[in-house]
Amino acid sequence: MANNQAPQGNHDPAGSTQMFRAFVDEAPQGRQAAASSNGGPRIGLILGVLAAVAIVAAVAWLALA
Repeated sequence: MANNQAPQGNHDPAGSTQMFRAFVDEAPQGRQAAASSNGGPRIGLILGVLAAVAIVAAVAWLALA
């Protein structure tokens, strides 16, 4: 199927480059927003690890007592 958007021989190769640069310029903002929203799950992970360590310590203490 032919590309009917541009006449034959009038192709602008810079168009795709400009779209790619716009995409690359937007990508760090998406990563930054995702990184800033990871504060909640990170705190949950730390609390989960601390709870697991406390449970293992309690089981070990009960096993040795």
